[in-house]
Amino acid sequence: MGRGPQKHMKRLNAPKHWGLDKLLGVYAPKARPGAHKEQESLPLILILRNRLKYALTRGEAMMITKQRLVQVDGRIKLDPKTPVGFMDVITMPKANDRFRVMYDVKGRFVLQKITEEAAQFKLCKVTKVCTATNGVPVLNTHDGRTLRYPDPLIASGDTVKMEIATGKILDFIKFKEGSLVMITGGANTGRVGKVMDVERHPGSFDIVHVKDANDNTFATRKGNVFLVGRAEAECTLPKAQGIRIPLEQDRKLRIEAIAKARQGKNKRN
Repeated sequence: MGRGPQKHMKRLNAPKHWGLDKLLGVYAPKARPGAHKEQESLPLILILRNRLKYALTRGEAMMITKQRLVQVDGRIKLDPKTPVGFMDVITMPKANDRFRVMYDVKGRFVLQKITEEAAQFKLCKVTKVCTATNGVPVLNTHDGRTLRYPDPLIASGDTVKMEIATGKILDFIKFKEGSLVMITGGANTGRVGKVMDVERHPGSFDIVHVKDANDNTFATRKGNVFLVGRAEAECTLPKAQGIRIPLEQDRKLRIEAIAKARQGKNKRN
């Protein structure tokens, strides 16, 4: 008989996109149940300790959160195991830092630094449109929100632009050909491109064909597609702008960067 949900996680079982070294410990922080799935989120402690280097240990990360210094989507978070997922806005007023959680072209979580204006809104994917108690129309989003009285034109698969402070819908983006999307699942996670065509497969997964800025085409399931804009992105994209280059070209660029770094070091010495 089961004894409830697991409260601990071995480091070898942690998701690869967390970027944890398997030899630096036995256990990994396990995110609490929350707005995002475990495989689609990152515990807050890893952001403070491993990514931003604001803390060296778990105890220091705990002290930062208990002092009410960290906000996720405008709400103060006291638990360092809070799950933080795609498009969440992390704000630290005392450090004057604001970040949006996104994917890089290799499918890893990246903290994209944003301005104070960009930290006021958030893009949410609509997962379901239904009617609640007393006939109130509502929609559900990818981060567990329920927004009441949406525009009747909004359908499942669209993206809404939500004001974080009030929870109101500022704008919405319809899913159609020519829209700009970011892939949030599968082998193409983190890539950005425009929708070219949608293959309908009743009873199975619909397939979306996407073309990036370098005219490279790829296909993925419709559930892995997240609208980020109509013709241009509504939010700031990571460094590579969602364009994945071939492995050989990436290897050459890495070798050239290492060679330049060594030359600069030799000149200083």
